[in-house]
Amino acid sequence: MPKIGAPYRRGDRWRIAWTDADNERRFATFRTKAEAAAEQARLKTETAAIKSGALARPPAAHTFNELADYWMEHRASRKRSEKDDRSIIEAHLRPHFGKMQVTKLDVRAVDAFRRRVAEVEPGKKPLSDKTIHNHLTLLISMLNMAVELHWLTSAPRIKKPKLVEGDYAWIRGASDIHRFLEAAREENPGIFELYATAIFSGLRAGELLGLRWDDIEFSGENPLITVKRSYDKPTKTGAIRHVPLMDALKPVLREWRARTPGTWVFPGRTGNMQSPSARVLQETFQRVVERAGIATSGERLTFHDLRHTFASHWVMRGWDLYKLQKVLGHKSVQMTQRYAHLTPEAFNGLRGLLPGAVPGVGAGGDVVAMGGRR
Repeated sequence: MPKIGAPYRRGDRWRIAWTDADNERRFATFRTKAEAAAEQARLKTETAAIKSGALARPPAAHTFNELADYWMEHRASRKRSEKDDRSIIEAHLRPHFGKMQVTKLDVRAVDAFRRRVAEVEPGKKPLSDKTIHNHLTLLISMLNMAVELHWLTSAPRIKKPKLVEGDYAWIRGASDIHRFLEAAREENPGIFELYATAIFSGLRAGELLGLRWDDIEFSGENPLITVKRSYDKPTKTGAIRHVPLMDALKPVLREWRARTPGTWVFPGRTGNMQSPSARVLQETFQRVVERAGIATSGERLTFHDLRHTFASHWVMRGWDLYKLQKVLGHKSVQMTQRYAHLTPEAFNGLRGLLPGAVPGVGAGGDVVAMGGRR
């Protein structure tokens, strides 16, 4: 065990020198001799414990910038959301934590980050709880990776904002859907076919634009759409799934296939796969909604709401909720439960709470004659 020398004066401070567990000579300076002596004793005990194996070596010093670089190269590059990770890291995480040592990134540092991103800058809207939730989810994953790399002994317990799942927008009536698809016919070829496929399959935007003709089986007793990818990456869950090819959609896609002989079902103008920023998902969609005069419950209809439309009408027909989970590609049925209130039998048998408890109302809900006051 290396000897640690006694504190010695250096100017108006007290200094100690010691040899660490890697036999590296180190120095530290303190305001008083007592502080120096206390740290000397602690270092002596720590060094002996590390050398004997009783104490794990402290992690090497790494900054958040190093962690972010490693994440983008080794983890984000394999994710569908690589661009989202890069955006969050560069716009929010790196500016706040960049030069900070990973070992210093504790709960207090995260709380300071939350206060910072919650501040409203002139001309900008504050980040929503959902956005902050997403940022912290990524940060937690990165810190867990730091533990795997032995850059951290343990990750701090970070609390994310609780998210209250609100209602969702969807096209409610068959007549509204008809009007919406008729409005889509007035756009360029392929718009009507894309929107119809979204409504009658429940596929996500990336799954639709990543769809190839060899993913669709038109013949046989059970025509299917096989969902293998989202854009050019794996699906959101990484799993391949099968979606029934609905009767209403089958002739639409058959006719469209005869006019689109290439690889992609919904190619861009150059014949290649369309990108996440494609106009068909944004400006074109909003133009069709406006032309069709689709009214919603206050929420602005987005392309993703066509997926909600599919799921809602599936449930309203009384079809199986667990099959819907598989069709939508949800990891758990809890994600699908948001549509459960639409089932025709959702409240069957649940109307007769506390029968006879209300004066003047019978067990079946009928008004009964009340006697006069005594």
